[in-house]
Amino acid sequence: MEIFVFLFSFSALGILYAMNTISELQEPYVILEIGVAVLVIVFLFYFLITRGNAPKDFLFFVFAEFSFTCIIDLTSALEYDGIISGFMEFYQKTGEPYLGTSYGIMMCYWDGIAHFIMYLMMISRITDRKAYRTLGLFWAGSLCANMSVFIVGIVAGKYGSEIHPAFWLNFLFLLMPVLGAIVLFTRAKDRPLIGGYNAQHAQSLKLIWRPLDIILLFLLIAAMAFTILRGLVALDSPLEACSIYLKQYEPYLKDPVGYPRVMMLHLFFYALPLLGAFVYGLLKPGCTWMPDWTIFLAGAMIQCQWSHIGGFLHPRTTAPYRIPSDAFWLVLAANLVYAATPVLVALRVYSNPYFFLKIAPFPGQTGLPISEEKDTKYKLK
Repeated sequence: MEIFVFLFSFSALGILYAMNTISELQEPYVILEIGVAVLVIVFLFYFLITRGNAPKDFLFFVFAEFSFTCIIDLTSALEYDGIISGFMEFYQKTGEPYLGTSYGIMMCYWDGIAHFIMYLMMISRITDRKAYRTLGLFWAGSLCANMSVFIVGIVAGKYGSEIHPAFWLNFLFLLMPVLGAIVLFTRAKDRPLIGGYNAQHAQSLKLIWRPLDIILLFLLIAAMAFTILRGLVALDSPLEACSIYLKQYEPYLKDPVGYPRVMMLHLFFYALPLLGAFVYGLLKPGCTWMPDWTIFLAGAMIQCQWSHIGGFLHPRTTAPYRIPSDAFWLVLAANLVYAATPVLVALRVYSNPYFFLKIAPFPGQTGLPISEEKDTKYKLK
């Protein structure tokens, strides 16, 4: 099925070419109507062809539908960068002109490549009746961050006065990952939550004997400080440190398109508390929520940083907002480490989960006769 979805998604190019060629289809409200009609038709198409063996997971249809739109986003990015032409000129004028910003282009690349691959992988898992919860949470974090920054940035930035009807289609792409995240967070976990001897041993080790966790703690604390600094810059703090950072290191944070500022505020108000929670999770044994939230935040922050780093590197960013040459490598390195930190934490949690499990009671600790406890098996040794 994933191969079929992959091939069918490219039929979006035919629709784009027809709309780019026929002037009657390029009016703002006509674009919105065609967009809604295409989404409905694609959904009905997948619904009808799977009736004989209908997927039990409704997110299959979300992933199949969004795979179709990934090709549109990839086409938009490629056309703005001058790699292809003849598909999206109309949309750049009367559809969503803000997609031509450096942030918008990089966001479309992420959606057209990274999200497209995720959709195909999750469709494959669903059709094979296999679990995909971990990948699904990564996707939900990525797309939630993507669309929340994108929508708010449009309204709050310089394109707030150039909103066309096609803008309202974006709310579907914000609603679905939020709904998907709720479903996936409440779904049974792929791994057990209770550990035995190995979990007890891992949780008995003092921090000094866990060098990897010490490194991750330092990275998390540094990431929190970086988040606070850039959040205060976005809030126009009069602190001298904020002024120095804005002028000498990342003037891109004040790009009038609005996306960098909105992203820093998102990270300040939403990512910062989670980074602090992860510090607690690495110090306190048995935090069973760590696997879910680390993978969710990893998806969100790597998407944000991809668009942010790509944005200040892209030639469409005007000269006053580019990174100064004498600070370029330092700013780039700081942003790359910042993007990698939540991913490294998630990898640590998933590769060695014993520290984050509840410990099963040993015989004689439950208050029950030992003969009755023999029926209780440790789910993970």
